[in-house]
Amino acid sequence: MKIGDSLKKLRENKGYTQQQMADLIHTHRSGYSKMENNQQEIPVDCLIQIAKNFGMTVDDVIFFDEKNGVLNEVSITDKAALEQLQLINELNEEGKGILLKLIETFVSKKRFKDYLQKNIAAL
Repeated sequence: MKIGDSLKKLRENKGYTQQQMADLIHTHRSGYSKMENNQQEIPVDCLIQIAKNFGMTVDDVIFFDEKNGVLNEVSITDKAALEQLQLINELNEEGKGILLKLIETFVSKKRFKDYLQKNIAAL
């Protein structure tokens, strides 16, 4: 699924119009429509604004699941990974926040790189 498709599903799931989304990212409705229809690139600052407004990460916006309107759930079968997550859960709030930001940064970087490689190869 392309990023514009994810934006459309997210918008529809939240009950927003294209005009409301355009207002949210400070652009014209026709420009937003082009982004949603994969005819125009979506600036990173717009993705960040959408994610913040909906209480999501940029990854959540990019990889929004079209079937359920939510991200796919993850199950952990690796016992070592599960133990590490339990240890993380025992950290204080500041420690958890720092660690989760680091993880989010690495995951976002990888997904963004994969996305770019996929779309550049399509050109």
